[in-house]
Amino acid sequence: MSPPVFLCERLSSDRILLDGPEGRHAAAVRRLRPGEHADLTDGAGLVVECVVTSVGRDSLELQANARRHVPAPEPRIIVVQALPKGDRGELAVETMTEVGVDVIVPWAAARCVTQWRPERRAKALGRWRSTAREAAKQARRAWLPEVTDLASTADVAARVADAALAVVLHEEAERPLSGLEIPAEGDLVVVVGPEGGLTAEELAAFAAAGGAQALLGPTVLRTSTAGVAAASVLLTRTGRW
Repeated sequence: MSPPVFLCERLSSDRILLDGPEGRHAAAVRRLRPGEHADLTDGAGLVVECVVTSVGRDSLELQANARRHVPAPEPRIIVVQALPKGDRGELAVETMTEVGVDVIVPWAAARCVTQWRPERRAKALGRWRSTAREAAKQARRAWLPEVTDLASTADVAARVADAALAVVLHEEAERPLSGLEIPAEGDLVVVVGPEGGLTAEELAAFAAAGGAQALLGPTVLRTSTAGVAAASVLLTRTGRW
């Protein structure tokens, strides 16, 4: 089994103190002991392979044995996720992080039942980012996914226009996602609509920006699972899997 991964910003020394929430989790929850292995990462590609040398109540001291830098994944996969109902947003973020999505864009689509009101937006976004952080550690990722600020439809259209390939998932599309030509580099953007579907205005805006409609499969998936399914197809087609 691969060693557990913890986030740490101070990785330049060969003797590393892991404290704060990460150290508390390693010492009190994971109960790591001297002699056990752990990997530390800055979330931006650097991984330090370590051995625990001593354990405090809520911290660890580790000896760095090796350092490696994991290149940023290419092409980059960006999923624009319409806000799901209830806790399905965190579920979508968790699973997309686990499979390897690089950027997750929460989107306030017109037909979203859930809306992040201004007074609750920071808290909701914080939950998505915390979920991504924890899922990245569980998945042993060297690169943390970016969870952007809440996007408007105009923001999404701008991302679509800048992408090497932009796909709008739609149940009435004629071309399957698995049949599209996939570029080897640049941003691959997938737009996932809400449970109530995309409006004609949203479809028109994304089409004008260069987005191609694509069919994910013969069944209709929930918005919280469509993103991870689409990302899985792209990860396979690009050779990242």
